[in-house]
Amino acid sequence: MRARYGVPLGIAAAGAAGLVYAAGFEVRSFRLRRVTVPVLPAGMRPLRVLQVSDIHMVGGQRKKQRWLRSLAGLRPDFVINTGDNLSDPEGVPEVLDALGPLMDFPGAYVFGSNDYYGPKPRNPARYLLEKSAGRHGLNGNPPVTGAIHNPWEDLRDGFDAAGWLNLTNTRGTLKFEGVSVELTGLDDPHIKRDRYAHVAGGPSDDADFSMAVVHAPYLRVLDSFTADGYPLILGGHTHGGQLCIPFYGALVTNCDLDTDRVKGLSRHTAEGRTSYLHVSAGCGTNRYTPVRFACPPEATLMTLVGRE
Repeated sequence: MRARYGVPLGIAAAGAAGLVYAAGFEVRSFRLRRVTVPVLPAGMRPLRVLQVSDIHMVGGQRKKQRWLRSLAGLRPDFVINTGDNLSDPEGVPEVLDALGPLMDFPGAYVFGSNDYYGPKPRNPARYLLEKSAGRHGLNGNPPVTGAIHNPWEDLRDGFDAAGWLNLTNTRGTLKFEGVSVELTGLDDPHIKRDRYAHVAGGPSDDADFSMAVVHAPYLRVLDSFTADGYPLILGGHTHGGQLCIPFYGALVTNCDLDTDRVKGLSRHTAEGRTSYLHVSAGCGTNRYTPVRFACPPEATLMTLVGRE
């Protein structure tokens, strides 16, 4: 009896233990990623940028809210929010409360699909099928029907009232302590709301430094930003793969970005130019898949320094 059932029972026990870990511990094991990026013009003082992404707030997530509030203690020069703040139509007040201390700093934001639309139950295996077919979001898939509409306008109004810049297919400039930073942003490419023609042309000569911001790091967007000469691009959306294999990494990115660049700092080249790309693994999950494995939730504190 033991010889016959020992191996299957052992596999089942290991799987159950992994699920308990992924859903009970790692999904709440918040981390801070720290990176240094050599992108500033020579002689410019270093800048500290805090990126928060993919919060996917659901009512009652007190630990996540406390952790987000605590990030204000890092005292960044400015904050970039790369979208997908919601995973609950009732979550706007809790998002604004959790980000309240960070909104005392200069900042800017773009939205992701989950800010506009509520999540629906989905078989995780579909991400693998979409990857194999080269389809992601509305990029190659049929239009969404019966979607839940989130109150994104309330979220926008809260961010705007705090003075954060709305970078929805537009540009803006943050000015602080004698420094001007130009930001160029796009709406979410995952649901085909990006309009690069509205912001094309590359950095202006009026700011000390320019960078680009988008929620989902689709290659068409990265190519355009890089070809236009932006030295740094920030994105989110991928969740770092969310369910990863130890010593191997992510299986999917939920866009056409390769898995080697699913999170953290990398480079992107297009038309003979190269930009730094930082993709945040985010600090939340879709409410219907509240698990993470070998991919802890995170925010990132970037120190921008002079170019090498």
